[in-house]
Amino acid sequence: MNKKAIVLLADGFEDVEAVTPIDYLRRAGIEVTTVSISENQTVTSKWGGIKIIADTTIAQIAKHTNAKHENAKHEDANQWDAVVCPGGMPGASNLASSRETGELLKKMNADGKLICAICASPVIVLSPLGLIDGKNFTCYPGMEEKAPQGKWLQENVVIDANIITSRAAGTTGEFAIAIIEKLLDKETAKKIAGAVLL
Repeated sequence: MNKKAIVLLADGFEDVEAVTPIDYLRRAGIEVTTVSISENQTVTSKWGGIKIIADTTIAQIAKHTNAKHENAKHEDANQWDAVVCPGGMPGASNLASSRETGELLKKMNADGKLICAICASPVIVLSPLGLIDGKNFTCYPGMEEKAPQGKWLQENVVIDANIITSRAAGTTGEFAIAIIEKLLDKETAKKIAGAVLL
């Protein structure tokens, strides 16, 4: 069965931190679903004003998750093997302010799925949910002070159990490759890294 990942998109997301994981994971054969956390499926990036039309919205996912009738489309947290939270401000803050996003992340974490966050998102999105409490993590330099309950490491990518964190736009390639290795295997991750000359 193919591995599946969800990339959460909020207005103000860091361009590279969203598009690179989508690209690299799809190159590796991972099925990626892009999800807008607002009612509008069109999401605008921080720097380039790039507009991405997401595959679906967080509200649609929540609706299908809570649906009880047999004809409901089965789209719940168990469907995905990983969730990716790009950084950027105010993108990360917008993710953090979404109740549905928080519920999805907590459910996927409880199920042992991969929770992946980069730049501001480890601190702004994951920390308030308790997802990095007692765990090693990394984030954009200087933001670690806002998450004293975790153990900050000055590394480009940090993996602790099911939590993968990374520092910034410049480390996004390594971040995406780490997700691929965790979801699939080291050989596939190495192959994708070589193909993009990372």
